[in-house]
Amino acid sequence: MTPPVTATLRCAHDVLLLDLDGTVYQGAEAIPGAREALGAGDQRQLYVTNNASRSPAQVAEHLRDLGFDAADDDVVTSSQSAARLLSEKLGPDAAVLVVGTDALAAEVANVGLRPVRQFRDAPVAVVQGHSPTTDWAILAEATLAIRAGALWIAANVDSTLPTERGLVLGNGSMVAALRTATGREPIVAGKPAAPLMEDALRRAQAASPLVVGDRLDTDIAGANAVGIDSLLVLTGVSTTAELLRADEQHRPTYVAKSLDALNAPASAARVARHPGWQVEFDTGDLVVHTDGADAAAGRTGAFLSVLEAAWRHPEFVRVRAGDDVARTAVSALLGEM
Repeated sequence: MTPPVTATLRCAHDVLLLDLDGTVYQGAEAIPGAREALGAGDQRQLYVTNNASRSPAQVAEHLRDLGFDAADDDVVTSSQSAARLLSEKLGPDAAVLVVGTDALAAEVANVGLRPVRQFRDAPVAVVQGHSPTTDWAILAEATLAIRAGALWIAANVDSTLPTERGLVLGNGSMVAALRTATGREPIVAGKPAAPLMEDALRRAQAASPLVVGDRLDTDIAGANAVGIDSLLVLTGVSTTAELLRADEQHRPTYVAKSLDALNAPASAARVARHPGWQVEFDTGDLVVHTDGADAAAGRTGAFLSVLEAAWRHPEFVRVRAGDDVARTAVSALLGEM
């Protein structure tokens, strides 16, 4: 649905499906302005996270500690989706080797399966989620189980995890170790695979949801996988340079510097040509011209106009300014909007 030009982005949607790490918070710290931005409307908010290290109750408590409005049932985790997939494929009380936290093991138990930690317990499946204590010993147990034919489900395959200290290795990096050791590929529960997003949509019962996240390869690809609109915020992992080269699977509907965009006109964040800016494709270059625009005030519009042109001309080599006023905007295209 394309909202009216004057409507705020959030008012065109009845539920916001919010990523957490890099979107709402980074580790123990809230993203600056996130709490105020999310509190400015009355749409239902579900927090949909690939991070399987904590229970929904623990995540909700952390959100409340940071000042966000979150009930336990507002949190949908990849550990829940992974457990659901296991329950659909295994019989009651089947042994599942857990590579991850006790919270992931609890989700396995919640669906009537038996979490174990050693290969000698004859697991018929392995489930793998992020844990800061994952080490060689548990990866070795999982390797033995997978090589013996166990079903393998990964809660997510994010290679990195945003923290207050910067990017650190995520569950996908540990999954890569098992992939190398076993020659097998896991079934993935979290974004961009569909199971987690499908579980969130079932819980939301939304008519017009909006996915909000910071990663093209998980949040945005996950939204596209189930055919719903998305907003990429540049507060976490993905960059403007990656956006310019994004393929169709990884292209968001909207792009903004922060969650404040939810309370601004939807048109201001839409990837499209914006007033005051023209972008021409000229022998491999995207040439940016101004048409009465103030480069300082219109930097976001300049970027979104260039982005729209880049997606129409993915073969472009570089972006360059066509006039003096555009030069300031172009110099910032690969930095902050």
